[in-house]
Amino acid sequence: MPGSNGTKYNAASLKVWSNNQKENKMSTILQKEQLTQMVRNPYIDHWYAALEQLLDDYEINTPQRVAAFVAQCAHESGNFVFIKENLNYKAASLMKTFAKYFPTADIAAQYANKPEQIANRVYANRMGNGDEASGDGYRYCGRGLIQLTGRDNYTFFAGSLDIPVEDAAEYLATFEGAAQSACWFWETNSLNRYADAGDIKGLTRAINGGYIGLEDRISHYEHALHVMGA
Repeated sequence: MPGSNGTKYNAASLKVWSNNQKENKMSTILQKEQLTQMVRNPYIDHWYAALEQLLDDYEINTPQRVAAFVAQCAHESGNFVFIKENLNYKAASLMKTFAKYFPTADIAAQYANKPEQIANRVYANRMGNGDEASGDGYRYCGRGLIQLTGRDNYTFFAGSLDIPVEDAAEYLATFEGAAQSACWFWETNSLNRYADAGDIKGLTRAINGGYIGLEDRISHYEHALHVMGA
């Protein structure tokens, strides 16, 4: 799931949705001034309002856990700016990034700069998606601070909130939805164990499937730890 590039939100299209499925608890582990130092973003008030209600619910409740969580989210979303996966690739980039699906220049040229078609090909027949013609690849492309991808993940996330899977994409386009999906992914994959051990390499592999952007993730983490006083 590529990070740090995607569709940029705007104030009109993103709003904080109330989550009626969980208690309205406020986090005291992270202060707005700390988040402001960790993440350079013009909508920090909205992001903090969302995280303030979510972190304790998902047991992201120690300085080490908060630092690791914010660091990974900051890398994946380009400082909480990009919350939808960008699949607008040129032919050469398709062959480099998705060589398995675009093995020749002719095939890559047919899909180049066509995000919807690219997503439908790359994500077809996996993660619970249907075939390329189903449109599931684009319908369930990466969204949220840690880009939630695939019909299965959307379905499980929606189920945890008691909302239809069809509504998940719209919720993921809100401040709270983008943040909550990252918290849900964190909890579902037991990522606190990496945060508690300070294992950013293992954490990165669990999120990314590899080590793309490891240096930047570590930089974000070390800065966040400093801000948290840990």
